[in-house]
Amino acid sequence: MTGTGALVRLILRRDRVIMPLWGLILAVLPISQTTGIAKLYTTDQALRQFAAAFAGPALEALYGPVTHWNAAALGVWRAGFTPVLLGLASLLTVIRHTRVEEEAGRRELLGSTVLGRHAGLSAALIVTASANLVVALIIMVSFTKQGYPASGAIATGLGYAMVGMVFAAVGAVAAQLTESAGGARAIALSVLGGTYLLRMAGDSTGASGLSWLSPISWGQKLRPFAGEVWWPLALSLAVLVVLSSVAYVLAGRRDVAAGLLPPRLGPARAAPGFASPLALAWRLHRGALLGWSAGFILFGLVIGGAAKTAADAMAENRQLMEMMARLGGTTNVADVFIAGVLSIFGIGASGYAVQAALRMRTEETLMRAEPILAVAVSRAGWMASHLVFALLGPVVVLVVLGLAVGVAYGAGADDLAGQLPRVLGATLAQLPAVWSLAALAVALFGLLPRLVAGAWAALAVFLLFGQVGALLDLPQALLDLSPFSHLPKLPGGEVTASPLLALTAIAAALVAAGLYGFRRRDVG
Repeated sequence: MTGTGALVRLILRRDRVIMPLWGLILAVLPISQTTGIAKLYTTDQALRQFAAAFAGPALEALYGPVTHWNAAALGVWRAGFTPVLLGLASLLTVIRHTRVEEEAGRRELLGSTVLGRHAGLSAALIVTASANLVVALIIMVSFTKQGYPASGAIATGLGYAMVGMVFAAVGAVAAQLTESAGGARAIALSVLGGTYLLRMAGDSTGASGLSWLSPISWGQKLRPFAGEVWWPLALSLAVLVVLSSVAYVLAGRRDVAAGLLPPRLGPARAAPGFASPLALAWRLHRGALLGWSAGFILFGLVIGGAAKTAADAMAENRQLMEMMARLGGTTNVADVFIAGVLSIFGIGASGYAVQAALRMRTEETLMRAEPILAVAVSRAGWMASHLVFALLGPVVVLVVLGLAVGVAYGAGADDLAGQLPRVLGATLAQLPAVWSLAALAVALFGLLPRLVAGAWAALAVFLLFGQVGALLDLPQALLDLSPFSHLPKLPGGEVTASPLLALTAIAAALVAAGLYGFRRRDVG
């Protein structure tokens, strides 16, 4: 463990912007949802009706079961996807500061100094666990300051923190298995996705045994603000200890920069189809593109199936309809719900776009870009091969999302031919905003490569605006900073070409700036 403290300080310095940002955003979502629900439903009868209306299989698959009708319990339920995001941030943070460091060669360099073998893993777990506990503390304080019971606030905060820490340990185990960071992420994300599917299946079908297999549901089993049950914390703690111990044991049985799973060796000579930058880019991006597409298909089917149930619940509350109309922009209840959800998935598609754009920075820092550029490959051609996936990849992801939502909703409404093209068009209307964020990442890569994390920071801020801006009545001038606030509210809203063209032009200018900057600066 020698040197763990120094590495903790290094991680805190490197993540001094992005870690507080994602922690704060995820911490305020539960109280924001609670505040919004309390404003919209001011009587016990209204809250009971709201809880009863939303207690259906489709929405429980998304958020989990409704445990009580009070505003705090409903707010925590409505923020039910937040623990998934916390687990995602936690596992990615651990992998970033363990396997990525080894892949880049920095871990071996540090290991030549006075540094213990497990210092890197320990530092990553300590920082990530501390960040989750800070999130828990913010949640506790925010609820108690609003006058809600302390027991429910503690249950909410600890439930969220334990989910994050369990998946931090999942990331730690995955980091020991493969010699590539991409492989470690794939393993950890598969576990996260699989446990979420178990939670969905268990809560939507009544098969509670399935949901108990998912760490994501253990925080919900604490029943915050609904007669707290504390023993599931012991289950989370036990799994955390086991997974962390496994990670340390595995780390001690491998060499630095190696993985326990043997790498799959390719042929000695590449096939003719791989003799281009675009073919290499496809090889690098295909896993992420296929994974995001599969996830969007799944969620699209769930959202489409839940549209009618949500519409029936929303139609009885005028204030809720007005709030959702700010997201959805139409008076048709189902259209309001679909448009509001599509705006959130537009942010999700932006996450893929930013990830794909910043793959260039990963290749550069791992010193894999320079050998390619040393042969007859231009900088513009190399960047263009990655831009294909940063700009056209979101098209694929949004198309499959639109098809899934349109098919599920159209089939449920007995109007597949009419609803499918409407929903697909509404989904593709998110593209100019998605391209704007991808282009921002490209511009930062070309002009200010040390600040590429700013693209993730912008994405997090826009997510915050989209989730709680309407609920908290934030000034419109502030909300207008997000490109998503300038999109038409589809399906059902009016389409104006000028904001779409303006966003596309901004994206093109940012991409051009990134290309110009990369051609002018040094590689590495």
